[in-house]
Amino acid sequence: MGRYQFDLITIGAGSGGIAASRRAAAHGARVAICEAGRVGGTCVLRGCVPKKLLVYGAQVREEIDDAVGFGWSIAGARCDLAALISNKDQEIARLSRLYERLLHDAGVEIVRGHARLLDPHTVEVAGRCIQGEYILLATGSSPTRPAIPGIEHVISSDEALDLQTLPRHLVIVGGGYIAAEFASIFRGLGAEVTVVLRGNLLLRGLDQDLRSHLQKAMEQRGVRFLCDTVVCSIEREPDGRLSLLTNAGEILEADVVLYATGRAPHTAGMGLQEVGVRLTPRGGVLVDAWSRSSVENIYAVGDCSDRTNLTPVAIAQGRAVADSLFSGTPRVFDPTAVPTAVFSLPPLASVGLSEESARARHRAVDVYLSSFRPLKHALSGRDEHTLMKLVVDGETDRVLGCHMVGADAPEIIQGLAVALSCGATKAQLDATVGIHPTAAEEFLTMRQKRPPHSPGGAERGDGSG
Repeated sequence: MGRYQFDLITIGAGSGGIAASRRAAAHGARVAICEAGRVGGTCVLRGCVPKKLLVYGAQVREEIDDAVGFGWSIAGARCDLAALISNKDQEIARLSRLYERLLHDAGVEIVRGHARLLDPHTVEVAGRCIQGEYILLATGSSPTRPAIPGIEHVISSDEALDLQTLPRHLVIVGGGYIAAEFASIFRGLGAEVTVVLRGNLLLRGLDQDLRSHLQKAMEQRGVRFLCDTVVCSIEREPDGRLSLLTNAGEILEADVVLYATGRAPHTAGMGLQEVGVRLTPRGGVLVDAWSRSSVENIYAVGDCSDRTNLTPVAIAQGRAVADSLFSGTPRVFDPTAVPTAVFSLPPLASVGLSEESARARHRAVDVYLSSFRPLKHALSGRDEHTLMKLVVDGETDRVLGCHMVGADAPEIIQGLAVALSCGATKAQLDATVGIHPTAAEEFLTMRQKRPPHSPGGAERGDGSG
């Protein structure tokens, strides 16, 4: 690999690009990483990390409300949103500097500027041409907005992370992860929030029971949902407020409108198609199981390849590419049993197959479902129930899916993801000793199967956890 200046040129210093570049350098490769903005990518700068910091901020309100039942009196508490945003920004800047240092310490050269491919081995960055044996595309994705009248008046999740004042009324258009999370954030901080859904439930593609449970829990917190609704146009009124016209002829008014209707791969303007890289209709880089594009030496990972668009998946894909190219032990990333979480209030987490997907793939499916009021709320007085669900292969007893809505769901499901990856059976879960009193132990004590085609779940109601 001595023909080129670098063994690997990575375009995009986000989670996948950083992980791949560091791993390749650890294998002895000469690596450059191109980045037009700050190091860190969507997750660190505009996604997972800043969003979860704001979720923590919104969660404080719930802790204050619950504190009365535990003997605390906290009067006059208020959130200074500008202070929260400033503190968030300081942490994001620290993380960006940290990732720069990690790349530097690994021996990866950071090349600043917008990158464009001139041929399969040559990248132009801010007037400089560099060449590499392999090219890795890790450019992420960007928010999308529909082409309707007045769309220029709305914000995306990028701008929502930087609001300095809390809107009195926020309208969120969309029904995915971002919509659920920002509705929870701004409702928790005290705004009136309306979510406009094209369908009738949040989070299409996840287990139906979880979707329904989360939406009801968010409604209990005061989030309003307008289902089967499409926004046709948006106008700015003389007083600065926004007016939205729906397909039902209803007028919605808001101080701020946040569109969370999806993200598109960030692949335009890079010269990809000119050098032979094939793209999907959505603009994603078309790749095989090895993350290799239609050009033999060009690879793509993360959101720009438009597969499972999750940060840990991008990292795993990037490391697999680096290992395959430079370690002498080629491997592909296994996309099965990838856990996921929605950091809403309450949070939702899931790993494995939903009940609907399991029934479509397996002849016999057993479902165990439990809904209970957590022990904490015996004193807090909050009318909230946790939902837990196991989906099991009725023929082999193997656990196919674990799902939860409730406090600490992401932390609990992370552990169960290990069990699923190891092929755990329901009998093995049953034989595991739980920790009492916790919510997590309920996954080990569910014994009653839900009758086929029976909605809802068994009420435990003993206050454990």
